[in-house]
Amino acid sequence: MIDQSLPCVDASGAARTLRAARPDGLSGVFASLTPMQRDFLTGSGFGGRAGELALLPGDGGVVGAVVGLGADHGPNAFGSLATRLPEGDWALDAGDYDRAHAVLGFCLGAYSYQGFKQPKRAPARLVASAGSAAALSQARAIWMVRDLINTPANLLGPAELADAAVALGTANGATCFRTEGAALDAAYPTVSAVGRGSDRPPVVAGFTWRGSKATADAPLISLCGKGVVFDTGGYDLKPSAGMLRMKKDMGGAANVLGLARILMEADLPIRLAVRVGCVENSVSGHAMRPLDVIRTRRGLTVEIGNTDAEGRLVLCDLLAEASDESPALLIDCATLTGAARVALGPELPALFCNDDDWATRLLTAGTDRHDPMWRLPLWDGYDNWLDSPIADLNNVSSKPMAGAVTAALYMRRFIAPGVKWAHFDIYAWNDATRPGRPEGGEAQAIRAMATAIAHSLPIT
Repeated sequence: MIDQSLPCVDASGAARTLRAARPDGLSGVFASLTPMQRDFLTGSGFGGRAGELALLPGDGGVVGAVVGLGADHGPNAFGSLATRLPEGDWALDAGDYDRAHAVLGFCLGAYSYQGFKQPKRAPARLVASAGSAAALSQARAIWMVRDLINTPANLLGPAELADAAVALGTANGATCFRTEGAALDAAYPTVSAVGRGSDRPPVVAGFTWRGSKATADAPLISLCGKGVVFDTGGYDLKPSAGMLRMKKDMGGAANVLGLARILMEADLPIRLAVRVGCVENSVSGHAMRPLDVIRTRRGLTVEIGNTDAEGRLVLCDLLAEASDESPALLIDCATLTGAARVALGPELPALFCNDDDWATRLLTAGTDRHDPMWRLPLWDGYDNWLDSPIADLNNVSSKPMAGAVTAALYMRRFIAPGVKWAHFDIYAWNDATRPGRPEGGEAQAIRAMATAIAHSLPIT
C-alpha cells in the first residue's frame, strides 16, 4: 500500500477563506463579502448551484472562494475542491452544511493512486476543524481501500493481500493470524479448491481485536471478505472484456479491512474478528473443473456448476467458521455477482440480511451517511435452484435468473442457526471520475456499516 497523507492541516495563519452557498442562502454569503466581490459574483452569474466554484479577487490576487452546494447535503458536494481550488491552505467558513461531511468529501476528492504516476499538481489543503477526527479516520480507511483495489494484480497477490490484513491488525494492537499450505487445505477446503489453480498459493489471514473499554463478553462483530486478487473465471474462462477490471475482485476483502480500520480507530467497546480469503482464480492443470465435487468446512458437498462462481466458495468456509463463534453480527463483503449490478447498477450495493432489525439499521445509516445500499430478498422459493443430483448443493443456480439472490442463498447455507448476518454484494469501483469519487477502486457502504454498529451499542 502507498503511504499517503490526507490533504489537511491542523491550522494555518495563511489560509484563505472558503465559503459554501446554497441558492436560498446567497444573501447571507454575499453579506460577508466586500462590495467588489459581491459585484464579481453577481456579474459572473453565481447562483449557489451544485458544482459551481467562484474564486474571489482581492489585494494580491485570489483571496477566497465560494462553492455552490445546490441541494446536495452529502460529502460529495465538496468532492472536487481539492483539485479545483488553487494550491495552498483553505479554511471553511460557517454555513449550511455538515462540517464533517465537508472534510470527508474534500479528502475523498483529493485521492489519487500514486504507485507509478504522480498527479499533475498537489491538491489544495483544508484546515481540519475540531470535530473532524471521525471524518479523517473514514477518509484514511477509504484511501487504504482504494489503494488496495487499484494496485495491479502482479504486485498484489494472495500473500501481499494477507500481508496488508496482518499489517492493519498489527498497527492496531490486534492478534493476527495467517493460514496457508496444508493447514489451509484442512481448515478451508473451498478456499484451497479455488486457489490451487494458481502458482501463487491461497492464504486466509485476519485478526482478532478488542476495544480498550470492551470486556471479555463484549459483543463480537465478525467480518469476512472475498479476496480474489485476480479472477480469470477458471475453466469457465471470462472473455477478455470481462477480465479488464478483475484486479478489483478482492474489493470485498479491501472493504472489510477498511470497515475494520474505522471500527478500531473509533475504539468501540466491541470484540472484532476479521477474516479474508486471499486467492487467485487461474487456469492450470491443478485448477478445479466444472462438475468437480468438493467438501466444505461445514461438511456439505458442493458440485462445481461454474468455476467463475468462485467468490461464494472463498466465503463459505470463512462464514462457517465465523458463525460458529456466535457473533452478535456477521458481515461479509464481496464483488460477487454481475446480477447485482444489472439490478442496481454500480452505485448501489446489494444488501441481503436475515434480520429485519439489522437491515433497517443498515439502510437508515446508509441514508444518514450518504453511503447508500438497497435491500434484496433472501427468497426461500429459489433455494431449491441450488440442488445438485450428486452433491448437497451446486455452487450456481439451475435457472438463468436472480443470480444475486441465489448466490446469497448459497452462502446462507453455511450460517449457523440464530446468527444475524448481512451480506453486501458490491461493485467496489468507479467507472468514471465524479466529485469525491475518482475513477478506480472504491469503498462502498463501510461508513454506513460502521455507523449502524456504533449506533446499535450496546448490542445484546
